[in-house]
Amino acid sequence: MSKRLIETSKSERWVDIGPLDAVPLQGARVVRTAAGCIAVFRTADGEAFAIDDRCPHKGGPLSQGIVHGKSVTCPLHSMVVSLETGEAQGADTGAVATVPLRIEAGRILLDAAKLPVKSAA
Repeated sequence: MSKRLIETSKSERWVDIGPLDAVPLQGARVVRTAAGCIAVFRTADGEAFAIDDRCPHKGGPLSQGIVHGKSVTCPLHSMVVSLETGEAQGADTGAVATVPLRIEAGRILLDAAKLPVKSAA
């Protein structure tokens, strides 16, 4: 997926990460950013969501998980995470950052101003 910075106003910065069709239904693609990896998902009905690609449990790659409804199940330990809120579902606790996105002319744009900030270890 290509990355192209788009200025929409002084307070918004949107990054064009590629065509919506590049993300399969019930699948994901990873976007690498300076803030870390973001997983972009599509549900069975075509809705798109972007969240941090690290499971809150043990850091597993959510982009490799199974998409069902508006959730993804981590491939490592089966934690279910809401694609809408980033919150763990069921008895699990924890959350991942969500990143606002929009679709324009069939292209996915991420709100770069809302990318999660990573702290140095």
